[in-house]
Amino acid sequence: MTAWDISTSGVQFVTSLVEDAINDMEKHVKAYGKDAKSAAGSAGTIVGAYCGAAPTGPIAAALGLFAENTAGDVLFLGARAAKSVNGAREATAYYVLGDLDMAARTQHQTLAVPEIDMPGRGGGTGQDKEHGKQ
Repeated sequence: MTAWDISTSGVQFVTSLVEDAINDMEKHVKAYGKDAKSAAGSAGTIVGAYCGAAPTGPIAAALGLFAENTAGDVLFLGARAAKSVNGAREATAYYVLGDLDMAARTQHQTLAVPEIDMPGRGGGTGQDKEHGKQ
């Protein structure tokens, strides 16, 4: 843990900015869907007069295929960003927990009574067995 230097407030700040960007992206994706549908409906056809629902022209078909073929990529962007934010937050939480665990372990070891090998008793040198100190 000594090689790590994570600013938990920095992680929170950056991940909150990414969350804001994800929310903005979600709004744009919804608007994109509505706009693509509107564009496809307004593209017209190369056929003459018709009765009932308007037939799909080549532009509308192309827009539909484009939206269909890119939908997975668009959804992936949001999912990847959300997973990255959650992963960064989870990793930071483990870092903090690890830091607290290390502190608790060190405190426990510090409060434990050291075992001293007293000189003259069993050939000892008067050193702390655990740390090699006198």
